[in-house]
Amino acid sequence: MIPLGRLTLALILVFLYAPVVVMIVMAFNESDLYALPLQPSLKWFTALAGNEKLIDASRNSVLIAVITAVLGTAIGTLAALALARHAFRGRSVLQLLLLPPIAIPWLITGTAMLVFFYWTGIGRGLHAMILGHVALAIPYVVLVVGTGLQGLRSDLEEAAMSLGSTPVHAFFAITLPLLAPSLIAAALFAFAVSLDQFVVSYFLATPGVSTLPVEIYTSIRKGFTPEINAVSTLLLGASVMLFLVFAVLTRMGEADERR
Repeated sequence: MIPLGRLTLALILVFLYAPVVVMIVMAFNESDLYALPLQPSLKWFTALAGNEKLIDASRNSVLIAVITAVLGTAIGTLAALALARHAFRGRSVLQLLLLPPIAIPWLITGTAMLVFFYWTGIGRGLHAMILGHVALAIPYVVLVVGTGLQGLRSDLEEAAMSLGSTPVHAFFAITLPLLAPSLIAAALFAFAVSLDQFVVSYFLATPGVSTLPVEIYTSIRKGFTPEINAVSTLLLGASVMLFLVFAVLTRMGEADERR
């Protein structure tokens, strides 16, 4: 049974990663028709540098992701602190309401946001995409930061205040540094969720203002070119780096909890 299980796992991994490996390899292939044998070249990365649509879309994606990470982490952290440190009527309901946005299909969420933004006069565009991405990121931030808060000792703040510290000073001097790995991990999570978001961006984008996933989808519909492989390879590299940083910060948080 063990060899069979290992074989099954290996086949699953090959099924998942083989297309990604082919995409990366073809990004460095000279041929635009994916002809073999492979001829190593940076041709498509050079072509990507001159593709204004993909460059502008990439710039928009990074801008939206950074703003989403900052706003989503700030709002989500405040919400996590309120849920973890204060007892008030309806707290359990609010905690339950954080889960549906994660479970609801993004197609439904995108449609609902489009209708709501039109109804309220917000409309579509870069600002609407930022609002949509922040709304999607907040539940993830609350969960990550909330998990980090569970491992912190609240009596440390109480001890600081008993020695004359104010609640605000105790929070910034004691709780915030201990919570830093969770905050950074939550910000990276929000950044990754925003950078990868397609459905909501597709519904809220306007002509000439789109994100990288939307532009890739539009380019594929018109005709696939290896430039898509090049930009996808760069995006994959950035995602892997974020994942590694997230893994390191998670281990740091676990080490702090053991102490």
